[in-house]
Amino acid sequence: QVQVVETGGGLVQAGGSLRLSCAASGSISSINDMAWYRQVPGKPRELVATITSGGGTNYVDSVKGRFTISRDNTKNRMYLQMNSLKPEDTAFYYCRADVVRRSGSVYGVTDYWGQGTRVTVSS
Repeated sequence: QVQVVETGGGLVQAGGSLRLSCAASGSISSINDMAWYRQVPGKPRELVATITSGGGTNYVDSVKGRFTISRDNTKNRMYLQMNSLKPEDTAFYYCRADVVRRSGSVYGVTDYWGQGTRVTVSS
């Protein structure tokens, strides 16, 4: 079993900052890519940022220069530092982890998702 939990959401004024955390635990050999997504009710889920196991990062254009994704491979954790927040950043934020698990001599990769954390940016 693998659990993925996001924390750090909340209410902040425009221009403020929040730091989201994602913790993966359970039967984990390693984690490949990790990513943050966000979703506004009634709209498709949007990929916000990704990070490889080696630290390579990518961002959606709307958050470049404001958000920073990072991870701690020793703790199976990922973070999203969000600065200069705007009302349009308001959404539920979700963590995805591509988890490598071992079953006997076989390794497999499965995507695991957290339950989401709510971010609200007031104008």
